[in-house]
Amino acid sequence: MLALRLARGSRPLVQLRRLLVATASAGTGFLLLYVLAGAMARPAGSFPRLLWALVPLAVTVQFAVAVARTDPATRPREGMDAVGLGPVRRTLVAAISTAVACALGGAVALAAFLHLRGDLGGLPFDGAGAELLHAEQPLPAAGALTLLALIPLAASAAVALALRSRPPLAGLSPQSGVPWGVALTASGLTVETYAGRGSAAVPTGWALIALGLALAGPGVAFACGTLVQAVRPGALRLLAGRTLQEEAPRLGRPLGVLCAIGAAGLTTLAVRDADGFLPPLGPLTGPAAVLVALCAAATLLTSAVESRQSRTAVRDTLNDLGTPGTVLRTAVTVRATALLAVCVSLSWGVAQLTSLALTR
Repeated sequence: MLALRLARGSRPLVQLRRLLVATASAGTGFLLLYVLAGAMARPAGSFPRLLWALVPLAVTVQFAVAVARTDPATRPREGMDAVGLGPVRRTLVAAISTAVACALGGAVALAAFLHLRGDLGGLPFDGAGAELLHAEQPLPAAGALTLLALIPLAASAAVALALRSRPPLAGLSPQSGVPWGVALTASGLTVETYAGRGSAAVPTGWALIALGLALAGPGVAFACGTLVQAVRPGALRLLAGRTLQEEAPRLGRPLGVLCAIGAAGLTTLAVRDADGFLPPLGPLTGPAAVLVALCAAATLLTSAVESRQSRTAVRDTLNDLGTPGTVLRTAVTVRATALLAVCVSLSWGVAQLTSLALTR
């Protein structure tokens, strides 16, 4: 009840972020139901489609964690312990709020899926959706509910783990994950090389690449901040570079995941005309790719909001010292430009390697 009251009394921007989590959960739930219906119609080859459907699930969970970390109810404040909102209670509230948003999205996905199949009466769009969603095959209720339950369970567990482990993670050096990230990325490229385009090991290879880039992301962002303030910097570049170095632990991992998604998109464009290339999720491959890209971009933007919230005291101090507002806005532009350049370059480099691996 406390979680629902806090959710109902939140500000509109917080409610909007929760609504976006519910929307992402609805899209992911729809894709999982589509894979289940396809497996009932054609059991052969259903396992690779299920592995590919876990990609939207992973980025949805990542987005839900980023939204929970920016929720004002999860930040420690004076007097919160006195009213019973200690660290454990705040984590529980965040996990319940996340589970409710994801469950709402799953319910919407189930209703839309059944409506398009004609199971709720009537066939919209002249029955086009019924053929696409394999309406001739019965949908197992237990399987559908189990798949939809994965989203709130995974998201709430990830939120609880992320919020409880926030202090130790904040103390790690951004460069500490670079060697592991490089090793995992190289392992993913090796798997792609030996798997081939039609193998079920392809999503495993991409998972290793994405995990490797996520681990190396903080170090890459930290190095980017170092380059910004290199070679006799002025006050503006010093401010932008050092702020980027401080933000590296928060922005690095979402940036790495976004780079992996960008590399996957560039690789798809490079090998789509090759013989034997098949869309992993059939007609819904395009919508699934859009969902994954939007979730990754939203996660990065939400992490940037979290970083902005953590710099409130510094920003107030600079304003009290008479720092012009244009300087702060220009520093933000410099940081965003540097991150964009690094993200594009890294995505292009990984895409070149994976294209060679898949078209050898």
